[in-house]
Amino acid sequence: MPSTRRFDPATLQTFVARSFIRVGLPDADAHTIASLMVEAEMQGSDGHGIIRLLPYITRIESGGVNTRPRLRITQERAATAHIDGDNGMGHLVMKRAAEIAIAKAKVSGMAWVGSQHSNHAGPASIYARMALPEGMIGLYFAVGNANHLPPWGGLDMLLSTNPIAVAIPAGNEPPIVLDMATTVAAYGKVKAKAQRGEMMPEGWMIDRQGNALLDPKRAAEGLLLPLGGAQAGYKGYGLALMIGILAGTLNGAAMGKAVIDFNVDTVTPTNTGQAVAMIDPAAFGDPQAFRDNVDTLINELRNSERLPGVERIWMPGEQSFYKRIDCAANGVPLSAALCDVLDTLADRLGVARLV
Repeated sequence: MPSTRRFDPATLQTFVARSFIRVGLPDADAHTIASLMVEAEMQGSDGHGIIRLLPYITRIESGGVNTRPRLRITQERAATAHIDGDNGMGHLVMKRAAEIAIAKAKVSGMAWVGSQHSNHAGPASIYARMALPEGMIGLYFAVGNANHLPPWGGLDMLLSTNPIAVAIPAGNEPPIVLDMATTVAAYGKVKAKAQRGEMMPEGWMIDRQGNALLDPKRAAEGLLLPLGGAQAGYKGYGLALMIGILAGTLNGAAMGKAVIDFNVDTVTPTNTGQAVAMIDPAAFGDPQAFRDNVDTLINELRNSERLPGVERIWMPGEQSFYKRIDCAANGVPLSAALCDVLDTLADRLGVARLV
């Protein structure tokens, strides 16, 4: 069997949606989540894409997620809103948050929408990128769904990967999209390595004695390293803390000891905190001039002098942009190991296997 198989995006979306429908999600919600999960896979966010289907299904079957949530705005001002996700799937909560923020930014120039009682929502950039069709700048912040990061110099895992994403529209160039965890590697990438039987690079994790941990199947024994690694990890630690406060504490969502590890607890509501912010460049000047200036900056950076052996300087999100194009034309690649998991899940749920 080949190491990867490719699937038409629409076929993959249908499979994921049918799986969610089988465990009780309404058709429209199932297709919304499936679309976002396939989009994640197409941009190369394999640690937050289809690999998450089985854990999501397991949590739903265990009663840990509300399949029929009533999303509601609990507080609102002209440029802000607070959403209670009613323990619904995070994809639904954050798509709604992004829609509200975009609508408010069109009036106020910028908007911030936070949420509580949400769940894991996939890669951060999915929601920041929702600003791009409107010509806006998008930002996303979240508290991760399991603590794998101690405070700098400590051993108690009180922080998560707490991601941030920023999407900047350009003119003729692909948009600039930054999507990063505040750890050297997102935990989803560790899980993807484990599923494929691959080892981790040195610098992703350490054990409790401070030694490099390379086997992802032993990840529960170790700690993720913050951005900056062993030398300047205090920077990543500080960023993880601040993002956690903005996305979690500010929204009345879980942070610190209150974070539920959804990898091992499939029943307890996670009360995941997230936030999106949208900025309309028209509030600061001519939006076309802004996009043209972004293009100029991109070309200055791309065409700048390179180190020996460097073939190209890439912009954040540029490789994901081209991955989407490739997946749309040639199909979405899934590892053989993941295909085996999906086949087993399909047989258990009584839905047609992926072909």
